[in-house]
Amino acid sequence: MRVVIVFALLLSLMLTGMPISIALGLTVLSYMFALTDVRTESVALKLFTGIENFEIMAIPFFILAGNFLTHGGVARRMIAFATALVGHWYGGLALSGVVACALFAAISGSSPATVVAIGSVILPAMVAQGFPKRFGAGVITTSGSLGILIPPSIPMVLFAVSTNSSVGKLFIAGIVPGLMLATLLGATTFYRAWRNDYPRMPKATFMERFDAFRKSVWGILLIVIVIGGIYSGLFTPTEAAAVSAVYAFIVAVFIYKDLKLRDVPRVLLSSANLSAMLLYIITNAVLFSFLMTYENVPQALAQWMIDQGLGWIGFLLVVNLLLLLAGNVMEPSSIILIMAPILFPVAIKLGIDPIHFGILMTVNMEVGLCHPPVGLNLYVASGIAKMGITELTIAVWPWLLTMLAFLVVVTYWPGLSLWLPNLLGM
Repeated sequence: MRVVIVFALLLSLMLTGMPISIALGLTVLSYMFALTDVRTESVALKLFTGIENFEIMAIPFFILAGNFLTHGGVARRMIAFATALVGHWYGGLALSGVVACALFAAISGSSPATVVAIGSVILPAMVAQGFPKRFGAGVITTSGSLGILIPPSIPMVLFAVSTNSSVGKLFIAGIVPGLMLATLLGATTFYRAWRNDYPRMPKATFMERFDAFRKSVWGILLIVIVIGGIYSGLFTPTEAAAVSAVYAFIVAVFIYKDLKLRDVPRVLLSSANLSAMLLYIITNAVLFSFLMTYENVPQALAQWMIDQGLGWIGFLLVVNLLLLLAGNVMEPSSIILIMAPILFPVAIKLGIDPIHFGILMTVNMEVGLCHPPVGLNLYVASGIAKMGITELTIAVWPWLLTMLAFLVVVTYWPGLSLWLPNLLGM
């Protein structure tokens, strides 16, 4: 009964339009002081010790690296490289957008950043070439979600922090599912372009492809630095984030020279704003997790699942439905920070691999980014394409159905997520 009060209070505060971070904090403090005898000092101590996690430092560094690359012309060069590779297939520029999103996802760690960086360049070009705006917006909105599945991924860092899992192993585990989803989204794009006979581009020569690769190689090298550095043991995921931020600054300012030194403070400020927002959410989510543990919610939930004979198959089905519903009212960071500490102990008790569970949650977050009412990618793409949310929601459905089918595959085929980490002996 007391747990029902917690969630009822949290939902009531959220329905008032209050930011999720403040709603979390007020819920915990109100419940603690009114219905428990927990000392104020314990709450304050948990507030500070809960974020004393070395891996949390990776978040602001990855955000900073993504912002440098977004403003530094890397996206434009990746689009040119992708176009040289697949522009002559059906769908031309649309397929290039999928490939470019996959490449940019591997250096940004953020879906909205991927949609902005790739969409702002390729959507006007697609419309000018004769593609329907709705088609182009659907491609970029959904392909941009690859930003949180292909490593480095900020939601994966949040999951690792919430559950004490390995960030490095999560990053490696996201590679194969990320590439598979990119392939499926590309196949959906190709099929629709083929059926509607959308424009194709002339096939690029070998030298044109080589020249496009040469110009984009500095951005692509960041993928090698981050993933290669983590796997080789050269540095930890947090150190990889710091290295990527410094590297992105050098590439954007001194190599490509698309970002002027006078613009750097603006990039630093926007990165600091986003980082502070996420860290504030993390702080309050830590308190909420402390409350759930204090009330033995994960343990009680796990025991109830076992008593009902639900098993891991039924549990994962319930988890998917729960996360998809949560995606209707919350953004990914909040969902992970609230739900992971509750669901993770149940998953472990049912014998589900923690890395597989992390990838499953991440794919759910991808789907949530692309459907209303709070799908962040929808709002970002809506601003770029100058389309209403309702029209854009209709536009993304073919690709969203592909993502839902992929979610089923990821859920019940653990080997898809675990094959590469096991192969590398992680």
